[in-house]
Amino acid sequence: MSTYVYGITASSHSDLPKDLAGVGDPPRPVRVLTEGSLAALVSDAPEDLRPKRRELLAHSNVLAEAGATGCVLPMRFGSVAPDDDTVTGVLAERMEHYKERLRALDGKVEYNVKATHAEEAVLHRVLAENPEIRAMTQANRQSGGGTYEDRLRLGEMVVAAVKAQEAEDATDVQHTLEPVADAVSVGPESTGWLANVSFLVARDSAETFMTAVEQLRKGHPHLDLRVNGPLPPYSFVEPGPAEPADSMSGGGTAKG
Repeated sequence: MSTYVYGITASSHSDLPKDLAGVGDPPRPVRVLTEGSLAALVSDAPEDLRPKRRELLAHSNVLAEAGATGCVLPMRFGSVAPDDDTVTGVLAERMEHYKERLRALDGKVEYNVKATHAEEAVLHRVLAENPEIRAMTQANRQSGGGTYEDRLRLGEMVVAAVKAQEAEDATDVQHTLEPVADAVSVGPESTGWLANVSFLVARDSAETFMTAVEQLRKGHPHLDLRVNGPLPPYSFVEPGPAEPADSMSGGGTAKG
């Protein structure tokens, strides 16, 4: 049977809570595989696992329970290996990498920040800051809406100005929050967001980080900011070198 992997920790990590269960219906018992100074938190992998809410919560709960008593490197939802021996083989192969990550991420959490424009507010901003767009808007209004070519040109200018504002705001989001974080990971581009950035933050600095987020909101009222966290530091585990194609295959994602 395939092995579902929740996370990696030190073999000296405190014992898991009794009867801790993970994904599956019924939930599969969580067990520990050790290899030298490392350990993997695993269970049997259910067939046809899907990223449903119940399963995502079960995955997160295992990491939360284990993480309450020590550092755990979280694997993303859907990380499956062919068997237990493959998991311990990966632990042996990447021993130094995972040990370094455990040291680096001890006491740290992840905050994911996504930003998008409040459409009406950003249009007001673009109009206020671009005299050419403002003048053309006024000219079109005075001439009963302007010609088709005038309206087309105005539309193109507005689109270009909004794109430029998106790039500027994406930079501002990262540069404003970077000083209060230990590390930054830029997420994949998405049509839904102008910024998608994860920040590694010490647990005891979380209040400072959230204060910086609020200052960012106040200084950029045309931005809608979505903050998700604290999370296990998914974006900062980093895959080990030369990962075998069939070793631990991850599917889905555990952060929104």
